[in-house]
Amino acid sequence: MRAWVVGELGGIPALRLAEVAEPSPPGPGEATVAMVAVGLNYPDLLMLSGGYQHRPELPFTPGMEGVGRVVAVGEGVAADLLGARMLVGGRTGLLAERVTVPLAQLRPAPETLADSEAAGFTTGALTAHVALVARGGLAPGERLLVLGAGGGMGLAAVAMGVALGAHVVAAASTPEKLAAAAAAGAHETRLVDRTAPDLAVHKGGIDLVFDPVGGPFVMPAIGTLAWGGRYLVIGFVGGAPVSVPLNRLLIKGIAVVGVRAGEEGRRNPEAGRRHLRAIDALAETGRLRPHVGLELPLHRAAEAFEAMRDGRLVGKAVIRCDG
Repeated sequence: MRAWVVGELGGIPALRLAEVAEPSPPGPGEATVAMVAVGLNYPDLLMLSGGYQHRPELPFTPGMEGVGRVVAVGEGVAADLLGARMLVGGRTGLLAERVTVPLAQLRPAPETLADSEAAGFTTGALTAHVALVARGGLAPGERLLVLGAGGGMGLAAVAMGVALGAHVVAAASTPEKLAAAAAAGAHETRLVDRTAPDLAVHKGGIDLVFDPVGGPFVMPAIGTLAWGGRYLVIGFVGGAPVSVPLNRLLIKGIAVVGVRAGEEGRRNPEAGRRHLRAIDALAETGRLRPHVGLELPLHRAAEAFEAMRDGRLVGKAVIRCDG
């Protein structure tokens, strides 16, 4: 079968589409899944060069979320699972035609989502839910500023904020990205320069910032926060982490909160399951639907990584594995 393999930490050029051995037959409590589609995420890109906090042993196959159909089950697994369309999660390993995983990494795909949407659903929606509900304590009527609102993570936060009853302000660097944010439900949109963002119009008017960008956005975004505001640190797409003057936080009573949705589930499995149930329920009612901005066949996955690296992607990149 085919799978993308990283044999050295050399970024996108180190990716190789290879013929590899079939996955091992499923053991007790396991299932083999024929992958239909895989959603790419920024951590997948960072792992290609060793720039993410999780560093898998070489060689490895990227891919942390996707959708597929069960083609074999191990001992103790109900046979009626065969043929079921399932969401598949993992830290790596999914950018392949078939995988064998524990049942804990599978859950039924919401019927409201097409395969491409289901493939790119979990990571963004789960991060948004953990961030806004568990870490940010977002209340109905509060004003939420989402940075990087045209990316997959940002669009998930926009839709989640709307579903939770917030007034959502979306900031992004192109009209196309803002249009996607507006379609996701944003009440206001703000076009910003990626290198020198100006958010002064929102000074003191924001209760919660969702920031997967970092870099030059940090201080302007902190300036938007009202007294007692909260700043959610999601990631650093915009560059290396920056230092923040603590006196700025003290003067306005600002809380800076780190968000690692996957780690929360690993440390508290019941909380992780609760968050997954919540996002699946929102998807089933049509209130969460990822925006797929790029869909490519398996052999062109490197192009999707390049679009992500260059900031050209609106929404999620999804790789089809079944064609």
